[in-house]
Amino acid sequence: MSKSDSAGRDRALELVPVSRETAERLDAIVTLLQKWQRTINLVAPASLPDVWMRHVADSLQLVPLAGEARRWVDLGSGGGFPGLVVAAMLAERPGADVTLVESDSRKAAFLREAARIAELPATVVPARIERVAAELAPGVEVVSARALAPLARLLELAHPFLAQGATGLFLKGQDVDNELTDSAKSWRIASRIAPSVTDRSGRILIVTSAVPVAPAT
Repeated sequence: MSKSDSAGRDRALELVPVSRETAERLDAIVTLLQKWQRTINLVAPASLPDVWMRHVADSLQLVPLAGEARRWVDLGSGGGFPGLVVAAMLAERPGADVTLVESDSRKAAFLREAARIAELPATVVPARIERVAAELAPGVEVVSARALAPLARLLELAHPFLAQGATGLFLKGQDVDNELTDSAKSWRIASRIAPSVTDRSGRILIVTSAVPVAPAT
């Protein structure tokens, strides 16, 4: 691990403290990510030198917002953020079950390998969200997504989970208020916004319910 990687790791784990065992699982995930990134674009190349803050810590901050939740689904998991990181933290909770939905076969292969190497309580579903959401939704406590889609579209994708009582934890940017305003045209949303601990312009949208609004006639 380079000095910059070590410094980033230390800073990330100061912001969101984890156990030694969880830190080791995160180390395994980051090491594999750096290896696979050479051939697959898992994260933006410019963000790789700051992977611990930009991706790991950004994902870690979701878990304290979820209480004691054990059943979690991450939509469009991509390079594993937040899904793999959430699974690394939840591994210490008996009965934890994190499902990562990713339609890109190469990214899904990475997610499976990371889950295996880091011994995570994670299942990878290599499919489009729309095709599997209804089947996966029962019993899920949290549904998450990061940089997946504008909020109105994201609510469509997450609705099967929200409709059955799951809480939505969505990493968003500083335009989240505008997204909420736009989404209110088609959704009745109960939500609150938490600040990001890793990015001054970042926001975490916590959605407790989202009900489609019938179009005006």
